Amino acid sequence: MTATQPNPRPSSEGGRVHDLRQSGPTVLRMLLGGRLRRLREARGISREQAGYAIRASGSKISRMELGRVGFKERDVADLLTLYGVGDEDERDAMLALAREANRPGWWQGFTDILPSWFEVYLGLEEAAATLRIHETRFVPELLQTEEYARAAQTLSRPEASAEEIERRVSVQMRRQQILDRPDAPQLWAVVDEAALRRRPAGPDVQRAQLAALTEAIGRRNVTVQIIPVRRGALAAVTGSFTLLRFAEPTLPDVVYVEQLTGALYVDKPAELAIYKQRLDRLCVQALPPEATADVLRGLLAELG
Repeated sequence: MTATQPNPRPSSEGGRVHDLRQSGPTVLRMLLGGRLRRLREARGISREQAGYAIRASGSKISRMELGRVGFKERDVADLLTLYGVGDEDERDAMLALAREANRPGWWQGFTDILPSWFEVYLGLEEAAATLRIHETRFVPELLQTEEYARAAQTLSRPEASAEEIERRVSVQMRRQQILDRPDAPQLWAVVDEAALRRRPAGPDVQRAQLAALTEAIGRRNVTVQIIPVRRGALAAVTGSFTLLRFAEPTLPDVVYVEQLTGALYVDKPAELAIYKQRLDRLCVQALPPEATADVLRGLLAELG
C-alpha cells in the first residue's frame, strides 16, 4: 500500500489530450506524468538526469511522474527536448495538457478545511467511470441527504465549528452532482446493514434518508446491495473502502481507504487484486440488488 497519491500507468499519446480535458486536474496530472515517465524510460534517462535538466532533483521528477504536483510549461518543454520529442504537434499537445492539468478544481475554494490527501480523492472521484464502494459506517456519502450528512459530519468532527460543518456539507452535496451528469459514473455500493441502522441523528432524519436511498436505487447508474447483520462479520473486519475505475484505459484502478488523519491510495496490481477479490466475496454475501428495496421498506417500518 502507498500512503501517498496513486502511481499511474503511462498515458495515451498526446493526440488524445483534447478528449480528456473534462477529466479534472488530478487525472490530467496523472496522464501527463505517466506520459513523461514513458518517454524518459524509453530514452534510458534516469530521474536524476531528468531533474538536472530542469534544475530540480530526481525526487521532483518522481513527484511529477506520479501526478502529485503541478507542471511548469517550461519544465515540460525542457523534458520533451531531453526526451527527443521534436514533433511540434506532439509537443503542443503535451504543453496544452500541462496547462489544463494546472487548472484548479472546484474544491480549491475549500482548501482551508480539506486536507490535501482528500483533494486528491475528489479529483479521482470526479473522473471515475465506476465507483465500487464498501461501506460499514453510514450510508455512502454520495447517497446521503443534506440533513443526514450534516449529522454525520458533526459526529465525525465534534471540534469543528458550525460554519465549518456547513462548508463540509456543501462539499459533499457538490460531490453528489457527478451522479446527475450525462456521463455519470456507475455507483455500486455494498453496505453493511448495521450502517443503515446506525443513526447519526433522530428518527426523522433517518426516515428521510432511508426514503431517499429507496428513491436512489431506482436510478440507472446506482446499485446498492445490503449485507444482512447475520452475515456481516466479513464486512466488519474488512472496513470501508472505494474502488475507482476510469474510462481512460491507461489509468489504473485505485482503491481509496480513508483513515482518521490520512488516506491510503492502493494501486499496486497485487494489492488491488486482494481488494477486488474481497469486494466479490462481499457481493456474494450481500443480498441481491433486487432485495434492497424490501430491506429499506422494512427498516422504514421499524421507525414507525
